[in-house]
Amino acid sequence: MDTPSTSIGPGLGAFIAFFVLAVVLWLLMRNLNGRMRRMAYKEQQRVAELEAREAEREAATGAKPAAQDQPPAPPAHDADKADPAP
Repeated sequence: MDTPSTSIGPGLGAFIAFFVLAVVLWLLMRNLNGRMRRMAYKEQQRVAELEAREAEREAATGAKPAAQDQPPAPPAHDADKADPAP
């Protein structure tokens, strides 16, 4: 009887491939984290600039800006209440 050997494993090649994939994933996540941090910082700067411009405009005109936090208007036509097509 010829039984297959159980001592055969993935080997050094598989270990190296897995290690390379792990390093690449770490580098990608590091890059993503840096990009997300930069985006958040740029967004904070953009919001600060908008608020400064709005305050400057308000000081120049003496009028308050329109409220931007108002809820949107309800839709004019509900699809549920529409008449079915003939």
